[in-house]
Amino acid sequence: MLSMKQISKSFPGVQALTGVDFEIKPGEIHALVGANGAGKSTLMKILSGAYRATEGEIIIDGNRVEINDPTDSKRNGIVIVYQEVDTALVPHLTVAENIMMDQIVSPDHSLFVRWSDIYKEAQEVIDAIGLHIEPKQLISDLTLSQKQMVLLGRAVYQKAQYLLLDEPTAPLSLTETEKLFTIIEKLRNDGMGIVFISHRLDEVFNTCEKITVLRDGKLVDTYSIAKSSIDKIVEAMLGRKLENAFPQIKEDIGEKLLEVKGLSGDGGIHAIDLHVDAGEIVGITGLVGGGKTELCKLLFGEGKIHEGEVRLKGKKISLRTPHDAVKAGFALVPEERRKEGILVEESIATNLTLPTLSRYCSATLMRKNRIKKASLESIEKVGIKTPHEKQLVSNLSGGNQQKVVIGKWLLSDAEIFLLDEPTKGVDVGSKSDIYALISELGEAHKGVIYASCEFSEVLGLSHRIYVMYNGTIVKELITADTSEEELLFYSTGGTEFGK
Repeated sequence: MLSMKQISKSFPGVQALTGVDFEIKPGEIHALVGANGAGKSTLMKILSGAYRATEGEIIIDGNRVEINDPTDSKRNGIVIVYQEVDTALVPHLTVAENIMMDQIVSPDHSLFVRWSDIYKEAQEVIDAIGLHIEPKQLISDLTLSQKQMVLLGRAVYQKAQYLLLDEPTAPLSLTETEKLFTIIEKLRNDGMGIVFISHRLDEVFNTCEKITVLRDGKLVDTYSIAKSSIDKIVEAMLGRKLENAFPQIKEDIGEKLLEVKGLSGDGGIHAIDLHVDAGEIVGITGLVGGGKTELCKLLFGEGKIHEGEVRLKGKKISLRTPHDAVKAGFALVPEERRKEGILVEESIATNLTLPTLSRYCSATLMRKNRIKKASLESIEKVGIKTPHEKQLVSNLSGGNQQKVVIGKWLLSDAEIFLLDEPTKGVDVGSKSDIYALISELGEAHKGVIYASCEFSEVLGLSHRIYVMYNGTIVKELITADTSEEELLFYSTGGTEFGK
């Protein structure tokens, strides 16, 4: 058994964990859940050697161990797979090289690499977990889910006894998620202990045996999945019951704001026709790979438009670059927030005011008092939990980082908000806050495009829905008249629902 006892961790101005106990047994899938900022990732980073605990101890099989860095963690059979898989892989190297990396760079390794042995051992690992990937494929040529599987393969090769999975299903399609769970089940049956961090409680209840809840950096309790319920866990996470997750969507629709006709461009986007009216929240949904992310980026000036036109308030506009899009009145909340939406090593204030920086300048000088005032107003409006506006964004939880991404555009004069998976990796409490912000955008007569694979969210927030399949819109639906079954039907290439 692996036990963490009375773990505490403090950062400047923040007590992230206070006296937390956690344990995981071999051959067990144990969920770790909590609202954003509850301390889940911090606890796992301590176990993986990325952070050092301020207080507490880690015990494996009855022996106290010191984990001061990732090398110590691996030596004790602990491997973590982060949500941002690209940060853990080298894209220009092969699958085999990434799986066998520790052996190749080991100081005990021979100066000469026997590539035949490397590829052979990598293939054995690939076969052992049931992957269909060639060991000589470049990482850069793989899908996101395949990259994740490579990291699982690396953990198997490293003979991990305990595997820590941080939001592993967040970027995956339904089919990819099922494949991942098949592999996780196999690893569990082989005796590996697996910690499963997720905000998707339905997956937790279908996959795990136990569930530990953290709230505000403290342990609430550990529950048996068989004797608990999703409602009970949500209440434990938030400290209250969550009711009416989706706000009442107003029907005060105004004039046509955005009109897209015959749009084709980079990313496989072709023949897109859509419109968004003032005060309207328009859903764009489909399965992963259907084209919603590529469409949002194309409308934000990332990628080349080959055909078609975009009109804002009846005026044709050019969207050759993101600068053109921002100038025209577009705002984008991208799916990959850490990669494309925020500057993680800058402060909250810097991130919030970056798109509107000229407002807080006089000639060539930045007025820090203006930046502080605007930042504090935005922090309060979107509900960012932080001791001060100078806090680095990298020290915020995922949900609070997402609020920064949204909050920076609320200070702008944007008319069209492109929201691509805005609640990805966000807990139920923060989701409710984000839903309320989106509703307020509609009430302010902004135009909102809400792009998401989560059918329940699109149905709960939008007035109309466009369904995408293979890079184009295949169906337009009135939200009040459709269902998850119909959305799934058209998302998978169906043509006549109900016939």
